[in-house]
Amino acid sequence: MSLEQQYIDLYRQTSEALKVHSATLLNARRNAAFEKFTQLGFPTTQQENYLYSRVQESLDLNYGLNINRIKISINEKELFSCNVPGIHADLFFMINDQFHVSQQTKSSPNGVIICSLSEACQKYPALVEHYLNRQITDKNDGFVAFNEAFSQDGFFLYVPKNTVCKNPVQLINILRSNVDTMSLGHNLIILEEGAQIKLLVCDHAANDVHFFNHTLTEIFVGENAHFDYYGLESTHLKTTALKQIFVSQKSDSQIVMNTIGLNNGCTRNHIEVDMNGSGAETWLGGMLVSDKTQQSENFTVIRHNAPHCKSNELYKYILDGEADGAFSGRIIVKEGAQKTEAYQTNRNICLSKQAQMHAKPQLEIYADDVKCGHGATTGQLDESALFYMQTRGIGKTEARMLLLLAFTADVLQFVEVEALRERLRTMVERRLRGENAKCQGCGGC
Repeated sequence: MSLEQQYIDLYRQTSEALKVHSATLLNARRNAAFEKFTQLGFPTTQQENYLYSRVQESLDLNYGLNINRIKISINEKELFSCNVPGIHADLFFMINDQFHVSQQTKSSPNGVIICSLSEACQKYPALVEHYLNRQITDKNDGFVAFNEAFSQDGFFLYVPKNTVCKNPVQLINILRSNVDTMSLGHNLIILEEGAQIKLLVCDHAANDVHFFNHTLTEIFVGENAHFDYYGLESTHLKTTALKQIFVSQKSDSQIVMNTIGLNNGCTRNHIEVDMNGSGAETWLGGMLVSDKTQQSENFTVIRHNAPHCKSNELYKYILDGEADGAFSGRIIVKEGAQKTEAYQTNRNICLSKQAQMHAKPQLEIYADDVKCGHGATTGQLDESALFYMQTRGIGKTEARMLLLLAFTADVLQFVEVEALRERLRTMVERRLRGENAKCQGCGGC
């Protein structure tokens, strides 16, 4: 039996239960998405967009799916307690794909809506219907169709016009189960004109079982709005994470998306940005520290659909042991998108002979008045710099760590929340020293 067939059979057996335990708006495209999945199947490495992807290899396990939405018992004392001094974040939780209202959860800022996607469908149907699935209707991607067919809930964030949120929002995703589990979530984030917010998403795994976590996120950033997204993954080797993020930007909007991986199993960060309004600006980037048999991939597409837009990408990898890294970035400048500025950079260090890095930067330009550039380098630690530091009395291990920390500095500087930036720097340093880099206060992770 093929991997697809077991899920096709599962859907046919449980489709009514899926719908009964889901909001009506989430069911609207479920059957059509299932039919699309039966045609497309799961992506393979024969497809260009998944050339270096390894997440499909994890699908042959017999994962459990919580179709009947059985509530997961949570002890409040076991939940993550953020100990970053000065961050002042509004804290929210997802336990697998279920939104959890905790005693630590603060009330949302005035007019801002933060809740489960199911609750948003029930309380704000017109708002949700206006945006839901708009970014993915034309995607011929088997994983997108699979998520639409099976996902039943997710995270919802709405920031109304001209609302500026002083405190960042922190979303803690905790994978928790006693058996091998698949978690599927659909998130929807909406910033109206002039809105501003920062979102920190932390992914953790609380049990020593296999997890397959697939999160699909649609983000809509209105005119002159500003959205910062910081992603931090600290899971374990038995975790497979597929994060698909689709962003739509209007005129003069700004987004920063910074994803950092410190511990994981197999991860694919899949980000597509459509710059649909003049004057929009995008910064995508991230860094990861991988060793053992960890596999990590960043796949990005930025479409310059309007003139006078700017984009910049910076991804850095540090690979040791038998780690496998991949970066595939594609910038598309559409016809008529004049005065575009677009740059893409990928820098990698392999600390062992067994570590592998695959890089594929790409530019497609259909306009003639643009400034664009891209490049990728993969090498080893600078031996001359290492020797110089040793001649100045710095031990080899400490010198090595300092050089690697300096290598990551320009990625971390794009974290605008100072308290968070300093905590991340400390966590990266601990990781580079071979110490436990998990967040303090993270129960069971």
